[in-house]
Amino acid sequence: MIKMVSAATPSALVLSAGASLADPADSRGDGFGHMMWGGGFGMAGGLMMLLFWGAIIALIVFAVRGFSAGSGSGGKSDAAEILRERYAQGEIDEEEYERHKAKLEF
Repeated sequence: MIKMVSAATPSALVLSAGASLADPADSRGDGFGHMMWGGGFGMAGGLMMLLFWGAIIALIVFAVRGFSAGSGSGGKSDAAEILRERYAQGEIDEEEYERHKAKLEF
């Protein structure tokens, strides 16, 4: 008799737990108070949620690309232009400018 009670006890617990989770008042949800696909708006609510998070992720990607493009080699000037700027600002004299220019043209 003891073996029979011990075998019936786990199955009784499973059946009672399943029955307690089934709430007939919440027939549109998943049994836990949650509504499927975005809070009661059906599939349109779910699609709007996906569009919202897609837009947030796209903004983050564009921001990261924008900030990293400024620090890359795309914004650098070539060496001859830098040399001309330094000469125009008076940082180097004509002799040094000509010497560096000759090296760049070689």
